[in-house]
Amino acid sequence: MTSTTPYAFTPAPRKNWLALAILLGGFFMALVDATIVNVALPSIRNSLNATESTLSWIISGYALTFGLALIPSGRIGDRFGHKWVFITGIVLFTAASAYCGIAQNDFDITLGRILQGLAGGIFVPAVGSFIQLLFQGKERGKAFAIMGSVIGVSSAVGQIAGGLLIQAFGEAEGWRWVFFVNLPIGILVAAFAIRMLPAGDAHADRSNRMDWLGVLLLSGALTAVLIPLIQGQQEDWPAWTWLTMAAGGVGLFLFGVWQVFFTKRGGSALVPPRLFHHASFTFGVILALVYFAGFVSIFFTLSLLWQGGLGHTALESGLLTLPFAVGTAIFSSQSSKWAAKLGRSVLVIGAALVAIGLGATWLMLQNVGIGDLNSWMLLPALFVAGAGNGCFLAPNVQFIVATVENSEAGAASGVVQTAQRIGSAIGIAIIGSILFSALHFGPGSTPASIAGDFKTGAANAMGMSAIFAFVALALVFSLPKRIQLHGAPPVAAD
Repeated sequence: MTSTTPYAFTPAPRKNWLALAILLGGFFMALVDATIVNVALPSIRNSLNATESTLSWIISGYALTFGLALIPSGRIGDRFGHKWVFITGIVLFTAASAYCGIAQNDFDITLGRILQGLAGGIFVPAVGSFIQLLFQGKERGKAFAIMGSVIGVSSAVGQIAGGLLIQAFGEAEGWRWVFFVNLPIGILVAAFAIRMLPAGDAHADRSNRMDWLGVLLLSGALTAVLIPLIQGQQEDWPAWTWLTMAAGGVGLFLFGVWQVFFTKRGGSALVPPRLFHHASFTFGVILALVYFAGFVSIFFTLSLLWQGGLGHTALESGLLTLPFAVGTAIFSSQSSKWAAKLGRSVLVIGAALVAIGLGATWLMLQNVGIGDLNSWMLLPALFVAGAGNGCFLAPNVQFIVATVENSEAGAASGVVQTAQRIGSAIGIAIIGSILFSALHFGPGSTPASIAGDFKTGAANAMGMSAIFAFVALALVFSLPKRIQLHGAPPVAAD
C-alpha cells in the first residue's frame, strides 16, 4: 500500500534545472554590472573627459531605471508570460552594453547605463517567477538558495573582474571591456532561453489595467529629485535645482493621490495604498531605502579615492573592496538559517556591523595621513561591514513583507525591492555631491593637493554612508521580532 501526504510533490526534471542555470546566468550578469563599473569610473573620466555628474549618473541612472522597471515588468510577465519578457530584457541589456562600450561622450555612456538599468529591471523579476513555476517544496527552497549564492558571488566578482579587465586591456580603453564582456553572455543566455524556458506561464487576469500613469508620475518625480542632487554641486546650486526638487516633491504627492484614486476605480496600482496602512511596513520601506543608500555608495567612494586620488590601478581598487565582498558572500550563505533561529536579531546584528564597519572606515579616512593610508588598514573594517551586509541582505525583505497580510506579500515584495534600487540611486546622488564638493582642481593643483582633496571628500562621503547605516539600524526595530520564513526570493545586492 502506498501513502501520500499533503506535502508530496513531483521532483523537477533535469530540464528545469538547466532552465534555472540560464535564468541565473542573466541574473548574475545584471548583478555584476551593478558593481563592476565602479572601478572603471576613473578610466571613463579620463577617456571621455567625463564630468563629475556623469560619474554619478553612470551608477544612479542604472539603479533608478532598474528599480522603476521591476514592478511593471513583473506585472506584464504575470499577464502575458515571463519567457518573452525575460528574453526582451536580456536582448536590450546586451544591446545597451554594446552601446556603453562604444560610447564617445558623456551623453552616450549615461544613456547606455540608463538603458542597461531599464533592461535589468525588465528581466530580473522573471527569475523569481520562474523558480516559483518550475520547482515545488524543498526543491524550490534549494533553487532560491542557489539564487542567494549567486548574489553573494556576484558581489565578490564584480569589482575584481572590472579591475582585471582594465589591467588586461589598459587603463585608457580597458573600461570598454567592462561592458563588452556582457555580449557573449547575453547572446548565449538569450539563445538558450528561447529554447529552454517554458512559454505557458501567464496566469493573471489580463482584464486588469496596468497603472501606466503611476509609472510615469513616479519616474518623473524621482528623476526631478535626482537631477538637481547630481548636477547641483557641479553648477553651484542655481535656483533651478531647488525648483526642480520642489517639483519632484509635488510629483511624489500627486503619485500618492493617483494611487488612491486608481485603486478606488478597481485598478491594480503600482504601489497599493493599503500596504501603508501598516505602520511597520511603512518604516520597513524607509529602512530599505536608507540601508541601500548607505551601503551601495561605499564602492563609488572608495574607487574614486583609490584611483582618482591616490593613483592606484583599477585592479588594486577592486582588491581594496574584496574584504567587504568576501564578508558578504560568507555570511549571506548562513543568514537565512540564523534568521530562523534568532529572528529579527540577525537583522539588528547585521545593521550594527555595517554601521560599525563604515564608522571605523570613516574614522581612518578622517584621521590617517594621506601618505600612510593603505588597503591593509581598511581591511578589518570593510570585512566587518561586509559580514553585516551578508547577515542583512537575504532575510530583510521577508521581515518587511511579514508586516502585511499574506495576500499582499507579492505586491509588498515588489515595493520593497523597488525602494532598495531607488535608495541606491539617491544614495549615490547624495554621496557623489558630497565627495565632489571637496575637489578643487585648478592651474595650481598638484598631485599632493588632488590626493588631499579626494581624501577629504571620501571621508565626508563615508561619514554620510555611516549616518545612513546608523539610521537603518534604528529602523530595524520597527520590524516584527519573529516571522515564519518561507521560500521567497532573496534580494539582489546593487
